[in-house]
Amino acid sequence: MGGHKIINQNNVHFLTMTTVGWIDVFSRKAYKDILIESLKYCQAKKGLVIYAFVIMSNHIHLIANTESDIGLSGVIRDFKKFTSNKIIKEVQTSGKESRREWMLRLFTYYAKYNSKNTNYQLWQNSNHPIELISPKWINKRLFYIHDNPVRAGIVVQQEDYLYSSARNYTDLSGVLDVEILEPGDGIGYINLT
Repeated sequence: MGGHKIINQNNVHFLTMTTVGWIDVFSRKAYKDILIESLKYCQAKKGLVIYAFVIMSNHIHLIANTESDIGLSGVIRDFKKFTSNKIIKEVQTSGKESRREWMLRLFTYYAKYNSKNTNYQLWQNSNHPIELISPKWINKRLFYIHDNPVRAGIVVQQEDYLYSSARNYTDLSGVLDVEILEPGDGIGYINLT
């Protein structure tokens, strides 16, 4: 069920993408917005279906699948490559990033130990995929995703965190559209009550 590779490329998976060194990159709205825009692009152009998500300061969780020919691994690879390049460019050029030198030094340090990167590395290599094969697993991971900001002390209620699908599941508008899991859809049933 776990492992480090996505075996069944079109099945629903829980994914965790983490920054190198657990750097708090996404404490800035601009970088979270880059992730959101890229996820929207992947939904529209690459067939990514997102059922749940949360963006925390140094990682993102998704429950997702795809019917794309490149599979879920390919979509996530492209997402990470694009967001890495865009965020690093933003760090380099934005006059608003007070942590620029420190962040670039760390991105360079981690890139030295990865033959796939030449200058900078933003994301850790693994996505820690877990295939979700039952409603019980889906519900457990969905609650975990939505409760992340509560456990971190950022909000009191799950739906109060803007960069999470908890809002979508409680009929509030969210920053990203997701597919709400309903009874009988063959994937699982989500009940937040």
